[in-house]
Amino acid sequence: MVTGVIIRIEKVSGKFAQDKDIAREIRQTRLIPALKKKQDVALDFSGVEDATQSFIHALITEPIRDFGIEVLDKVVFKECNETVRKIVEIVVDYMQHEDEKEDT
Repeated sequence: MVTGVIIRIEKVSGKFAQDKDIAREIRQTRLIPALKKKQDVALDFSGVEDATQSFIHALITEPIRDFGIEVLDKVVFKECNETVRKIVEIVVDYMQHEDEKEDT
């Protein structure tokens, strides 16, 4: 159970999380500030039926680049349906490969 910040994605994005501007606002005003305070964060996707890869990318790539892939130990993707979970996995996998490229 997360004892830090819970961000309910559906409340700001609706059932289809697609707006990159909304993702950026969540990232800048809620996600990154919580991570800077070393808080755990739950990205709660309850009620979200689908999301675009660009939404997830806009939400989590900057924190991964700024804090390293280990930041995902502080972030929980909660209540993701199969579709959303696969998109999150694609973005995370892409970022892990980006990180590996920078290390070489």
